[in-house]
Amino acid sequence: MSFFESDIVQDEAKRLFGDYQSLMQLGGDYGKFDREGKKLFIERMEELMDRYRVFMKRFELSEDFQAKLTVEQLRTQLSQFGITPEQMFQQMQQTLERMKQQLETAG
Repeated sequence: MSFFESDIVQDEAKRLFGDYQSLMQLGGDYGKFDREGKKLFIERMEELMDRYRVFMKRFELSEDFQAKLTVEQLRTQLSQFGITPEQMFQQMQQTLERMKQQLETAG
């Protein structure tokens, strides 16, 4: 069975994509959230990033050709912007850290 035929991989991909879309839609109203709403949003984004990191690590560790090709395609796409997948995750984490700091300084 190929990597992408796995029910586990397909289910997690659907959940990740759906959760990401939901958070992005919700994030459009971030400025309107109260302090607790903002904290909850940041926590959900951190959880999603952790899940995405694990998901991508599965691709990297897989011996499946399609999985390896997917990782290389991601690397190629990101390199057009001058970053690696690791830098992408680092930038996302830095953004979330800044959002947390803004919450703390806002009181």
